[in-house]
Amino acid sequence: MKNYFSSNFKLGILGGGQLGRMLLAETQKFDIYSIIIDGDHNAPCADICNEFHQGNLMDYQTVYNFGKLVNLLTIEIEHVNIEALLKLEEEGLTIYPQPKILQIIQHKGLQKDFFTNHNIPTAKYDRFNTLLELKNKINFPFVWKSAQFGYDGTGVKIIRSQNDLDSLQDVECITEDLIPFKNELAVIVARNKNGETKTYPVVEMEFHPTANQVEYVICPARIDQKIVEKAQKVALQVADSFKHVGLLAVEMFQTKDDTILVNEVAPRTHNSGHYSIEASYTNQFEQHLRAILNLPLGNPESKVAGIMVNLVGEEGYSGDVVYKNMEEILRIDGVTPHIYGKKETRPFRKMGHVTIVNEDMIEARKIAEKVKETIRVISLK
Repeated sequence: MKNYFSSNFKLGILGGGQLGRMLLAETQKFDIYSIIIDGDHNAPCADICNEFHQGNLMDYQTVYNFGKLVNLLTIEIEHVNIEALLKLEEEGLTIYPQPKILQIIQHKGLQKDFFTNHNIPTAKYDRFNTLLELKNKINFPFVWKSAQFGYDGTGVKIIRSQNDLDSLQDVECITEDLIPFKNELAVIVARNKNGETKTYPVVEMEFHPTANQVEYVICPARIDQKIVEKAQKVALQVADSFKHVGLLAVEMFQTKDDTILVNEVAPRTHNSGHYSIEASYTNQFEQHLRAILNLPLGNPESKVAGIMVNLVGEEGYSGDVVYKNMEEILRIDGVTPHIYGKKETRPFRKMGHVTIVNEDMIEARKIAEKVKETIRVISLK
């Protein structure tokens, strides 16, 4: 095993957003030298990592040159230049998650093909290269997804009519059957190079009705134990099929008849695991480090019920951010805010989150609602 706890070891991270920022708390815990690259010179990680570079993550030469600076490379966003990663890996750089896995996951069509080819339950789908091709072959309603570069509710729409269809981008895409479901669930699986695997509890996600963003993540999910076991089994099936190293977040639907269908996966730390910073024995960011460094994995179980509330920019506000009523939520026991260091807000932009921990899940959910109603992410006028 390589000695990652030495003064000359350098960990590279592609992406300097909030996931990287929270990962840095763990690199600092282990005194690991961190080098980060991001396109924004004001990225949340820019002023707190050991070394920061500004550059386009989709540019081959930029990513290749960055890889030459580090001993091990990981990501906090999957929208990166795959060709550069494949070349770096060929030249001997250790990269987790593996580039070939990223290549599949960053393209929703390839991702769905992978599920089908590995007998992973998922919604029926079709792939289209152009909008014209799509218009000639569809029946309403359906879910439309851009094949690449979707995030935080962008690149995903429910299409119910011709008017909805006319608003779509002319890009490669997939369509999926509209699934009637009881719950949207997620399971995070950690896996190291030795093949050791640990699974976090099943969480339940509540979404904003129009923005298609997660508002609440609830752990543990309020579902029957048989559904818990079924969801974790499917998540492990996905992880075993990819044989990835690092964290894999598996988002799923629990249908009306209690079938579990995989919606999509993310090969990194994930919004559905933020509760773990306060609620778990080993939070997802420490676990990601343990996995990519091939260290023994930590205990993923929860110490207490946890709910995460996403803090997003309020509609009608753009510009320098202000967090209003922060003092009010800090008066509540079990409430911990995390502010991501983004200087400017805009409608529905993820600006932070708040974790609520409580021994009583019902009480935790009430507090989460109060937090959501109290704090406002607005801008200076």
